[in-house]
Amino acid sequence: MDNQNKNLILATALSFAVILLWFVLFPPPELPEPGLEETVTTETIDDSMVSAPTATLDGPAPEPQETQAAVADAPRLPIESEAVIGTISLQGGRIDQLSLKDYRETLEPDSPIVNLLSPVGSASPYYALYGWAPGAGLTAEDVPTANTVWEVVEGEKLTPDSPITLQWQNDVGLTFRRQIAVDEEYLFTVTQSVVNAGSAQVSLAPYGILARHGVPQDMKNFFILHEGLISMSDGQLSEIKYSNMAKFDFNPREGAQAEVIQVEENGWIGFTDHYWMATLIPEPGSAFKSVKKFDPRRDIYQAETVMPTQVLAPGAEASVETRLFAGAKEWDVIRRIQNEQGVERFLDSIDWGWFFFLTKPIFAVLHYLNVFIGNMGWSIIALTLLIKAVLLPLAYKSYVSMAKMKELQPQMEQIKERAGDDRQALQKEIMELYKKEKVNPASGCLPILLQIPIFFSLYKVIFVTLELRHAPWVGWIKDLSAPDPSSILNLWGLLPWSGPEPGSILALIFIGILPLFLGISMWMQQKLNPAPTDKTQQMIFAWMPWVFMFILGSFASGLLLYWIANNVITFAQQYLIMRSQGYKPDVFGNIVQGFRKRAREEPGTTKK
Repeated sequence: MDNQNKNLILATALSFAVILLWFVLFPPPELPEPGLEETVTTETIDDSMVSAPTATLDGPAPEPQETQAAVADAPRLPIESEAVIGTISLQGGRIDQLSLKDYRETLEPDSPIVNLLSPVGSASPYYALYGWAPGAGLTAEDVPTANTVWEVVEGEKLTPDSPITLQWQNDVGLTFRRQIAVDEEYLFTVTQSVVNAGSAQVSLAPYGILARHGVPQDMKNFFILHEGLISMSDGQLSEIKYSNMAKFDFNPREGAQAEVIQVEENGWIGFTDHYWMATLIPEPGSAFKSVKKFDPRRDIYQAETVMPTQVLAPGAEASVETRLFAGAKEWDVIRRIQNEQGVERFLDSIDWGWFFFLTKPIFAVLHYLNVFIGNMGWSIIALTLLIKAVLLPLAYKSYVSMAKMKELQPQMEQIKERAGDDRQALQKEIMELYKKEKVNPASGCLPILLQIPIFFSLYKVIFVTLELRHAPWVGWIKDLSAPDPSSILNLWGLLPWSGPEPGSILALIFIGILPLFLGISMWMQQKLNPAPTDKTQQMIFAWMPWVFMFILGSFASGLLLYWIANNVITFAQQYLIMRSQGYKPDVFGNIVQGFRKRAREEPGTTKK
């Protein structure tokens, strides 16, 4: 077996190993476990909790039916911008009903728009609360709670042009105000203020809470994707799954299972889904406590920001401004918030993975190509061209080396005849031949090895980034983040019945057009070189394209499009470079030769 064939077998084995490792590390998504019974909670905060209020365990909880009815009957103010629509409940002044106008749940034109936040009493309550934790001189009744009904003093509808202001007064001279503004996208600005018109000094701490009752019903539970709590604390990114939040130690100060981190200058905290996110963002440059909390009694997950305690003398006033991002994880929107508003590493709220040093620039290039071209499918093909252009110097050296190896075949056959069974002498003479002719037999593997991290990075980009969701290419490809919906079973739509359900076993067998093109492109790439003489190698190479075709058939259409484009460009590069070196690949002859070999070796045939 010559060294070139050894390299090819090595590359094949590495490819199979990578695919097997992929399926071990990234198994298919598991069905989420049924959620626990939804309950509700109230918020009672005493002096000992001034630094980290809790909305779950302090004090007795009301009956769920009572709280649900109260929230449902509470007056509401509408929210509407170009990107979102929803309402604010005046009970607690909570932002608890928000939908994303630009995104639908499925590709169907009449599909409901995506719902992000939901009030208590819905199937999956998820909402933002703001308030003040009482300190010295105050009791829990002296500050607004989650059940306080606020008065509207300014605005009738929250829009980018019209903020709203809520007010509540207590019996000891404190007047609390909350102004809420929203931009044209997904960013809310919440300004909390308090005026002490009483006769005594008081202390209290402003806070923000994101509360989520139970885990999301539509969780993917996929290893490659983080869904759960995400936070940034002075440059340190933290990603915690819901299941790991339930493993927090009980924190007596918080009255729940909690983890508290003191942030000195910059940070944010919230919950991230596959494509959507809600995040609390204190003013950049300000200190706060970042609290991750789980209430096991009611199955409620919380993300909190607790600002430093404010001490108010009689006649004094204090205010604090924070932001709430609640919307789609659009790259350009998140990047703009990071750059223009100084939110440190906010772009890392998108799950870039282990290969972030590749996924970030790959997606940035893909994004700008899509802005220029206007079609994500053609942008993927353009990205493939750019990647192949960057790797061209390595590919050129590899294909030149392969062409020289072909020229050395007669000399290598002579060496084999002279050496006979003396393997040591055979290896020594072959290495001397390589050294003399300046040929590197391992150079053919380098482009393949470089493609592996690029392939994984592009898979990550296509899977996690919102811009690929429901992005069409041509014809039947309506969603590049989903598998090819066509099927051999109905001749790709020519026969009058539907194909198998996506994700089913039949869908893995009766593959679509893109997987078929992938197999053909890999098979054509093989035919640039004559089939190896060894029968074992022949079998491996004969089956490899078709095995990959079925293995990758259920991957995202965008990824298959990249691989097909990569194979076609590689074929053209290798053909032209080998011809420039004087070696003329006989693609048609190699195909015919392969068919003739199979025909001669079939049972029942006679060798002539």
